Amino acid sequence: MGKAPKFLIPDGYNLESRNQFKEVGMELAAILYANLLQRRLPGAEYTIWFSSDPGTPDISDEELSDYAGVIWPGCNLTIYNTEDQRVQRHIDLCRRVYDAGIPQFGSCWAIQLANWVAGGMVEPHPKGREMGIGTKIRLTEAGKKHPMYEGKPEVYSHFVSHDDHVTRLADGAILLASNDWSLVHSCDVRFLNGSFWGLQHHPEYNLHELACLIRARVDRLIKFGMFKDHDDMLQYVDKLEKVFADPSLRYIRWQLKIDDDVVNPDIFELEFANWIKHMILPRIQGT
Repeated sequence: MGKAPKFLIPDGYNLESRNQFKEVGMELAAILYANLLQRRLPGAEYTIWFSSDPGTPDISDEELSDYAGVIWPGCNLTIYNTEDQRVQRHIDLCRRVYDAGIPQFGSCWAIQLANWVAGGMVEPHPKGREMGIGTKIRLTEAGKKHPMYEGKPEVYSHFVSHDDHVTRLADGAILLASNDWSLVHSCDVRFLNGSFWGLQHHPEYNLHELACLIRARVDRLIKFGMFKDHDDMLQYVDKLEKVFADPSLRYIRWQLKIDDDVVNPDIFELEFANWIKHMILPRIQGT
């Protein structure tokens, strides 16, 4: 039996942000993907790189060569703030991973990183934040044929939380899905020697983690007009938690327009599962 495949998970949240997640009962961004990885590839190993922590060393080329893939969680950094050393560390690593030909996958910040490094453009969204359950995400003609979307509905909803968006795809990127909020909701960026499957949405989330994230961001969301007040938020997240615990609660699902695509993990985790199937397994099996 060969050795277990190893994955690198760069987590750019600083300690203060990670503690905020813990306070509301949410898993850390890197752990969400680590758990998803182990569900979809049992026995896989991973290293978390907390890149924003002072004193954390860079990932060397020798270390990088040990990884079968790199998985990028969401992050509260801003990709066009390139004077921020924390941002630059991610840009440098992503470019080196492209150059090494190691498959990359990630959500939210990741799709912005993937395109920025390869020459695309990212800007603040003029409508502000897309938050909660993003709706009417539609596959492009290329998306319908792409292995990332094998078995996926042509129109679906997904978990979202972002202020920035990709406004120009990198040369060589393939647009796979869009919705009314963001033209680029998923893409396959092909640059140098590698490929990066990027999503603006979050296959590592579920309704419980979404509820936790809303609690963590409540003051900002009230300011944005998404909730009337704190009690209004609590009523909403209570419904999310109830459906997470019991997906058969049809009356809540009807009220909140919660379809199977955000209840059934075989649907909302499918992009990642397909990355493992099509990009990782052939690589580690030598096929």
